[in-house]
This record gives sequence, structure tokens and C-alpha cells, in this order.
Amino acid sequence: MCRNIHQLHNFEPPATEDEVRAAAIQFVRKVSGSTKPSHANADAFDRAVEEIAEATQRLLDTLVTTAPPKNREVEAAKAKERARQRYGAPASSGRDSLTA
Repeated sequence: MCRNIHQLHNFEPPATEDEVRAAAIQFVRKVSGSTKPSHANADAFDRAVEEIAEATQRLLDTLVTTAPPKNREVEAAKAKERARQRYGAPASSGRDSLTA
């Protein structure tokens, strides 16, 4: 679940409100153990998402760094290559060997 939370600091362009909110949702889902809260817990869940999104945005707005901003496409390509190296190419379904 938390693998979907990505680094948001030091990118050009900066993280969007939607990206910050998506990270907050993933965090609350992980902490609460629920991907969709019950009706009784929906208000608490939604309030937690809003509070965490606000805190995250404040954090991102105040962090400073001397490192140059990262490029989203370059970072995505690096992550894809790491995944390819870790998991390899997708396995074939084996259907080709059955028809030969």
C-alpha cells in the first residue's frame, strides 16, 4: 500500500495538490488498515486525509535544499529500470509452447 507514496520534494514542477492528497490518502489507508472506511468512520478518515495533506503541503513549502530539482520523467525511468532489474521481464504465459 505505501509503495504508492512517492517522494514529492524537490521536483520541477513542484508537487501538485492532487499528488499531495494522493499521498495523504495512502498514508491514512495504511495507518487505519482500511482502503475504504465504513460509513461510521468516513468523517474521521476524510478529516485525517485533509489534515495530513495540509501538513504535507506545509512541509514541502518550508523544506530547503541546495540540490538541483529532479525531473519527473527521468526519475520515473530510473524507477522503471530498477523494477525491471529486480523483477525481470514479464514471464510468458506458456501458450506458445502448447501450440508448437
